Amino acid sequence: FERVLDVSRYILDTKSTVRNAATIFGVSKSTVHKDISERLPRVDQQMARKIRKVLDFNKAMRHLRGGEAMRQKYKGK
Repeated sequence: FERVLDVSRYILDTKSTVRNAATIFGVSKSTVHKDISERLPRVDQQMARKIRKVLDFNKAMRHLRGGEAMRQKYKGK
């Protein structure tokens, strides 16, 4: 459960996305998602609620990140 807590602390501290946290910790997005959605609530419910808020915010903002990525891609053309 050490990785679960490490990933959770990282996401809370940096407001990171699941994809970014997976890259930093060298695991798959599926593993990170399972860690924070299934395993974390069994270890620390209060932290799980805080993580859920960060994930919900990131999900709400993903269309903006995608639009910015597309803008950057076609900026030079």
